[in-house]
Amino acid sequence: INAEYMGKKNKARIMDEEYDVVIMGTGLTECVLSGLLSVEGMKVLHLDRNDYCGAESASLNLQQLFQKFRPSNPTPPAEMGNVRHYSIDLVPKFMMSCGNLVRLLVHTRVTRYLEFRSVAGAYVLQGSAIHKVPCTASEALSSGLMGFFEKRRLKNFLQYVAEYQQDKPSTHAGMDMQRVPMSQVFEYWALSKDTIDFVGHALALHSTDEYLRQPAVVTADRCRLYQESLVRFANAKSPYIYPLHGLGELPQAFARLSAVHGGTFMPNKPVQEILYDEQGQACGVRSEGEVARCKLVVGDPSYFPSKIRTTGSVIRCYCILNHPVQNTNGESCQIILPQSQIGRRHDIYISCVDSTLNVCPRGRFICIVSTVLEPGTDPIQQIMPGLQLLGACEARFAQVSETYEPVADGAADKCFISRSYDASSHFETVGQDIHDIYRRIMGKELVLSMPTPEQLAEDAQYC
Repeated sequence: INAEYMGKKNKARIMDEEYDVVIMGTGLTECVLSGLLSVEGMKVLHLDRNDYCGAESASLNLQQLFQKFRPSNPTPPAEMGNVRHYSIDLVPKFMMSCGNLVRLLVHTRVTRYLEFRSVAGAYVLQGSAIHKVPCTASEALSSGLMGFFEKRRLKNFLQYVAEYQQDKPSTHAGMDMQRVPMSQVFEYWALSKDTIDFVGHALALHSTDEYLRQPAVVTADRCRLYQESLVRFANAKSPYIYPLHGLGELPQAFARLSAVHGGTFMPNKPVQEILYDEQGQACGVRSEGEVARCKLVVGDPSYFPSKIRTTGSVIRCYCILNHPVQNTNGESCQIILPQSQIGRRHDIYISCVDSTLNVCPRGRFICIVSTVLEPGTDPIQQIMPGLQLLGACEARFAQVSETYEPVADGAADKCFISRSYDASSHFETVGQDIHDIYRRIMGKELVLSMPTPEQLAEDAQYC
């Protein structure tokens, strides 16, 4: 959606009126909720202090990136090419092909506004070498991740996970996954330490080893999601997909859905005050001398400084390369550095996107290294194992961001606050947050359904 156009269109509208909900911030979570609530028939006013859509989940061109991180020297070198040919995600993530966010896209038919491509590879660090996560039987046989007998044990384990059914004890092998910890399941299948790292971090995508003490069903479900996502699309080289032109297209698409269903989008509109009634419940928002009355408010943590708590910090380092990452396929990919392989408590993630995804000129690669910040060490030193894998960079920018969560669920004050985007490599936690906020607002679960054959046929004209 064109923010400038929508801003001009809505200047003529009067803010001083009654809405069902006022949403503040145009991050992905807020835009998805804006679309969902508009589809439900709610009258939605969507404000953002910025003059663009996306907030923390926006994608910036090269000029904007330099202006953000190097305000004293904001002009990119001419040899890096046209600045508008770049689209750099502020929050790097990939989408699981069968994950929560994709199901939301299909349910709302927002896929009409977007085009996706499969990410070309997934890799994991083991020892001092990067290995491709196998996606075919032949790749599994030739992989150097483990020896022949260990591969047989892993195959048996994955088959057990795929066939496990809670209501059929015959599939349990004597273990109730809702009760036993994951460490006990690994012990039963006699998997080695490196294989456990591979399963827990490269397949189940846990960022720490805390999962070993959790009920095994959590990891089993994550492994099944990985396997289902891997086979969803023919000839996929990874379980991940990515929108052409960058992740900033996602919030714009859901903002468009909201507008189609009557939502009002007003960018460049700073929120001066949230108003409360005598019961302490949000009843309006003041902006530039105008007041929009409402029954509830939704927003990202930056709009509610007194109603949030810090959950940690994330470091993200944005690197632009003129060469592919060594030992990869030379295209888009994700690389996971499991925490035990690099002597940390949290994994390091590297997302790499290239010109095939329309986010940079040909011959350039955008690599973003991120992790949860741990105390006691310089932030750059904490991601150095990832930076060393990249080699020389044409440009490099780093940012440390605190992460927040709401202190209350919003039932008492009618303030429904999203969580900050974490360091995970995918959108599953974002999808969970969207479902949780929707349930608290609407008093019912968000049931995701497939479009009808007629709707799919109608949508085909947009593909």
